[in-house]
Amino acid sequence: MADIDNKDQAEMDPADLEDVEEVDEEETGEDENSKARQLTVQMMQNPQILAALQERLDGLNGSPSGYMESLPKVVKRRVNALKNLQVKCAHIEAKFYEEVHELERKYAALYQPLFEKRSDIVKAAYEPTDEECEWKADEEEELTDEMKEKAKLDEEKKDEEKEDPKGIPEFWLTVFKNVDLLSDMLQEHDEPILKHLQDIKVKFSDPGQPMSFTLEFHFEPNDFFTNTVLTKTYKMRSEPDENDPFSFDGPEIMCCTGCQIDWTKGKNVTLKTIKKKQKHKGRGTVRTVTKTVPNDSFFNFFTPPEVPENGELDEDAEAVLAADFEIGHFIRERIVPRAVLYFTGEAIEDDDDDYDEEGEEADDEEGEEEADEENDPDYDPKDAAPPAECKQQ
Repeated sequence: MADIDNKDQAEMDPADLEDVEEVDEEETGEDENSKARQLTVQMMQNPQILAALQERLDGLNGSPSGYMESLPKVVKRRVNALKNLQVKCAHIEAKFYEEVHELERKYAALYQPLFEKRSDIVKAAYEPTDEECEWKADEEEELTDEMKEKAKLDEEKKDEEKEDPKGIPEFWLTVFKNVDLLSDMLQEHDEPILKHLQDIKVKFSDPGQPMSFTLEFHFEPNDFFTNTVLTKTYKMRSEPDENDPFSFDGPEIMCCTGCQIDWTKGKNVTLKTIKKKQKHKGRGTVRTVTKTVPNDSFFNFFTPPEVPENGELDEDAEAVLAADFEIGHFIRERIVPRAVLYFTGEAIEDDDDDYDEEGEEADDEEGEEEADEENDPDYDPKDAAPPAECKQQ
């Protein structure tokens, strides 16, 4: 508290200073540590003192510690040489990621026949053999012969009662609904359309072309639009920024472009029609006006905000693009390669386990802190500062 300027104290309300002084007078005979703690709490509840502290902290934010300025000139020269070496390291790292991209392209070609077969099974273009369908369960999941026979009979009975479905119905829709990042984008009116989604493919840019990847959403013929493929292309950069080379941390998505969806008349779920009543100021007559306004839909994914040439976006557009880049990267890195595990939920269980472990660690640490406070003979819950309000992201 001693760091607060005399000017700041002089600008404080005298009534606020009286509150602090009263604490001193009432507790003259108390232990000095307890007295100082209560005084601190009292002062920290004063909005003017908090404002003065915040102003001081804001001034310090991002400022150098002063250590570099204290170094001899000859040492500063050597540090500058190290920074120049670091810039060269950043450029080498950029080349490394370019070669990683080439490897991704190479192995994408090896994965492709497997993904094509997956697509054929999902859309019933290929019926897998008994050998291909045999799956060895984990030891703890193995069933007795009697249970296996019973399960087989139950399956045969169900097959007799139901019409034989083709392929794996609603495969990709189920994947989307199982993944929080994607299910948050889905609306009820999107689901009938996504039932027609047959495959998602990732295509990388050709050798020698700027680094990019394209997500291709393949649909069977449907009543909603005439497109058979909807695309979303993400352009990336793998080179340090000339103005801030030390910020380089691998390839980053710079922008993305969607595609035009050729909607069938009356089926465009990205728009909705609303009716508004308007009253004439003079005559008092009322008329009904029909307006078309944007509607929440997964298919807005294919019309992202455009990035201006100067690269400047408002906060809302920046937030939309940041979320869009995260979704595109997740579909490319996780959803397409591991689609069946998201369909069954196994990949989601793995993700949940990771979060649970982190949560337990946090709970343990919090418990230890609470125990330390309770064991402190000078600890008084009334002295504790109120919890900060959570900010919704």
